[in-house]
Amino acid sequence: QVQLVESGGGLVQAGGSLRLSCAASGSFFSCNTMGWYRQAPGNQREMVATTSSGGGTNYADSVKGRFTISRDNAKNTVYLQMNSVKPEDTAVYYCNAQCLGWRGVSDYWGQGTQVTVSS
Repeated sequence: QVQLVESGGGLVQAGGSLRLSCAASGSFFSCNTMGWYRQAPGNQREMVATTSSGGGTNYADSVKGRFTISRDNAKNTVYLQMNSVKPEDTAVYYCNAQCLGWRGVSDYWGQGTQVTVSS
């Protein structure tokens, strides 16, 4: 089993910055793709940014140039640096990881952390 623990959410003014962290722990060999998704009230969950263990990244068009995803493989931790935030970035942000364990690759989700951007 893998546990994903998120931190760093909160209230921030428009134009400000916030950094989210997500640490993976438990019984697994490695995590390949790790990423961040978000869900605003009344909306479906959407991909924000993902990164592979090799360093490749993928971003939603709405956050390109403002958000940066990074990871520390030694710590099994993924980060999301959010700059120039906008009110429309308000959502619950979820960490996701695809990790290899004894039973193969499985998909895991964190509990979510609230990000609120005030105008």
